Amino acid sequence: MVDVEEFIDEATTEISEAIGDANAIIALSGGVDSSVAAALAYRAIGEQLTPVYVDTGLMRKGETDQIRETFSFMESLEVVEAQDRFLDALAGVTDPEEKRHVIGEQFIREFEREAKETDAEYLVQGTIYPDRIESEGNIKSHHNVGGLPGVVDFDGIVEPVRDLYKDEVRAVARALDLESVISERMPFPGPGLAVRIIGEVTEEKLEVARDACHVVEEEVAEHEPWQAFAAVIGKATGVKGDNRVHGWVVSVRSVESRDGMTARAQNLPWETLQRIQSRITGQNDNVARVVYDVTHKPPATIEYE
Repeated sequence: MVDVEEFIDEATTEISEAIGDANAIIALSGGVDSSVAAALAYRAIGEQLTPVYVDTGLMRKGETDQIRETFSFMESLEVVEAQDRFLDALAGVTDPEEKRHVIGEQFIREFEREAKETDAEYLVQGTIYPDRIESEGNIKSHHNVGGLPGVVDFDGIVEPVRDLYKDEVRAVARALDLESVISERMPFPGPGLAVRIIGEVTEEKLEVARDACHVVEEEVAEHEPWQAFAAVIGKATGVKGDNRVHGWVVSVRSVESRDGMTARAQNLPWETLQRIQSRITGQNDNVARVVYDVTHKPPATIEYE
């Protein structure tokens, strides 16, 4: 485990020396990784930093409102409404890796646009060690690593937590006095709900995934998973009322892990699983069935795409 106080001192010095007197923007998602990177950068360069939260339309339920509230102390926070641009870019895209690259490209272009308005020369990101390992090992491209386009219009990209595992990032978050809603928050993928939808990303699938993920997070919280969510994985026949329907199949996943490199499917109580399926199918007429994923990592990854 990293010495958090020593790390904070070294990271702020590194950021300050890398950026100097220039301006920078931080890609802020609200997850613990980018939040810690933002807090470190804010401590290092203060008002030279502009935190940018991009609402991609692929976020969790209530995410944007929570970001505005949690980071209201940063007066320079910019919230970019980019839902239409991301969904347009993803239209017709079904390959998982292509999705990640499309999202990575769109993220960078959004940040470049914001950088021009703030004269920012540097981009700060919350890339952590497992992100780099998975991208370098071709397990999957992360939008902030392997998903980056070949040409990036910044003088440099600064990644202060690039050598940390998730549990170490959480320890740093606590040392920085970030709210528990941030420091203890379950991981959420950079590409958002796009990787929890098999096939093309559509508004209908997003609505199903967003509501189902919210249900799962609420219902399994007491069991303290490393990560828990729902994914839209296809369609199947079901019955709603007296009618036969061909609706969405939602897969529920809840895992235990230390650093996300390996994980074990949680043995959730049957009563919990029944509440989850009842709520998900009850609140969305387009969901035909709910299944529970019992696969560990390996052989599966935690996320679906």
